[in-house]
Amino acid sequence: MLRTDLHITLPDWVAQTVDVAIAYPDDAGKVALAVELSRRNAESRSGGPFGAVVFGPDHRPLAAGVNCVVPLHNSLAHAEILALMLAQRQLRIPRLNTAMHPITLATSSQPCCQCFGATVWAGIDRLLIGARGDDVIALAGFDEGPLPSDWIGELNRRGIEVVRDLHRDAACDVLRAYRRHDGALY
Repeated sequence: MLRTDLHITLPDWVAQTVDVAIAYPDDAGKVALAVELSRRNAESRSGGPFGAVVFGPDHRPLAAGVNCVVPLHNSLAHAEILALMLAQRQLRIPRLNTAMHPITLATSSQPCCQCFGATVWAGIDRLLIGARGDDVIALAGFDEGPLPSDWIGELNRRGIEVVRDLHRDAACDVLRAYRRHDGALY
């Protein structure tokens, strides 16, 4: 029989780590939360070393995600994708910034090619990044896929502001530790 259901549940500790009542008014604090999620995910071996949080205009988290590719057996279960899906479900709208703006996506690492596209289609106004794509490749060994050579310019032309290198050292530390502990590559 063809399966027609899909159920995704994040690790329980995610809800304990992200308090939706707390505002994160500065960009560094937003990315620090995403990096903390990536660290906890890698240390608990509940997925890859990536975390993401979607914030509303009040600087409070709308949704959070961690990488669950291996435990869910799903190549699409990246932290950004799961955070965006949960935010869309929360707001009951596929393009988040039509409900409110600005919508900010904070990521522990630069989005891969899949998450780059999702950032555009999900209605993100601001993208905050910890580690760079080159860090992800060099330190953890992941294949991030092809991005446009001027990917930041492409996002900017679509009205998405990009801020990089927030807590980059801490995000890189998570990537190094993941590789050092033989984390799964996919």
